[in-house]
Amino acid sequence: MGNKNYRGFRDLIVYQLSYNLACEIFEITKSFPKEEKYSLTDQIRRSSRSVPSNIAEAWSKRRYPKSFVNKLVDSDGEASETTVHLDFAKDHGYIDLKKHKYFIEKYEEVSKMLNSMIKTPEKFCF
Repeated sequence: MGNKNYRGFRDLIVYQLSYNLACEIFEITKSFPKEEKYSLTDQIRRSSRSVPSNIAEAWSKRRYPKSFVNKLVDSDGEASETTVHLDFAKDHGYIDLKKHKYFIEKYEEVSKMLNSMIKTPEKFCF
């Protein structure tokens, strides 16, 4: 019955990291220009929040390995979308190079963890 070290999705490092990144993105987007409120600001907040949300949803589908993997793939897609929004934020001067590099590296880390879970769902499913 899967790995007993995980009591719930909140115990997953990938969940914790992606949740914290979404919180950090929420904070930095407070300084984005008002004209971006209904475009870039909303989009990057939504996609960054979708990463941990999809991980939580995947966790609830562990009895169906294909559904579990599907939601993790969705989560990885949202992480990729978030990096595109970060590129726009950098290129328009809303975040500096250092902050951009930090987020890109962290989302690469998230992606690696998700892909490891995708390749070995039996470690998590029952």
